Amino acid sequence: MVTIRLSRGGAKKKPYYHIVATDSRSRRDGRYIERLGFFNPVARSSAEPVRIDLDRVDYWVSHGALLSERVEKLVKSYRKYGSEQDPADAKRDAKKAARKAKLKAANAAPVEEATEDAVEDTAAESTADAAPAEEAADNAEQGAEE
Repeated sequence: MVTIRLSRGGAKKKPYYHIVATDSRSRRDGRYIERLGFFNPVARSSAEPVRIDLDRVDYWVSHGALLSERVEKLVKSYRKYGSEQDPADAKRDAKKAARKAKLKAANAAPVEEATEDAVEDTAAESTADAAPAEEAADNAEQGAEE
């Protein structure tokens, strides 16, 4: 029986998978019949995370091949979104953006309050400083009159 599954490659802690059509009895990373694409789960923004030859997948499925669970999810999302972005990545990016916005708002709020308080304190200090100066000026005027 033919199975379409992932075959692991890449270095330690940097996985890279080939999507392959293989005999179900062969080992995970062993011999395969045909390579149908790849999946790079640690792809950065400029790298392509998934590429699948959908015509060949359909051919093998029409000839009785079974897809593994993960390959089935990848093929489904690839059909829906193409090579653009995996929906899991889109969710993760949206959560990151929301978290950054929340942190930015939390950090910005105390600064605004502090500046308002600082303005009020500065205004109070300037009136407090102005009062002795006015008294000194009044005393000087009275001394000049005498």
